[in-house]
Amino acid sequence: MADLPKKLSPGEEEFALHCQLNGLTPEREYKFAEGRKYRFDFAWPRHKIAVEIEGGTWVQGRHNRGSSIESDMRKYNLAASLEWLVFKFTTDMVKSGEAINVIRPQLLNP
Repeated sequence: MADLPKKLSPGEEEFALHCQLNGLTPEREYKFAEGRKYRFDFAWPRHKIAVEIEGGTWVQGRHNRGSSIESDMRKYNLAASLEWLVFKFTTDMVKSGEAINVIRPQLLNP
């Protein structure tokens, strides 16, 4: 497993807890493309399923800037070309249980 980031977002921490409570064991900060720095917040490489938790959706954070949006699009397009299924959730979607409710059947009923 790759090194975890120094400070995890509240959404990432809660999603990790939801995974643990549901018996799902993702790889964290998974580097999915050789020769690129792109990483998924959570990944199940055997299933080629990834989860990205988007923090700061209601503030002008990094992911809300044009250059970052473009970089994210490149990342997700590359992931799609490598046949990854990538789910994106906000922290509110994690807190409500929506994120784990979407992911659990994908992994338990492949």
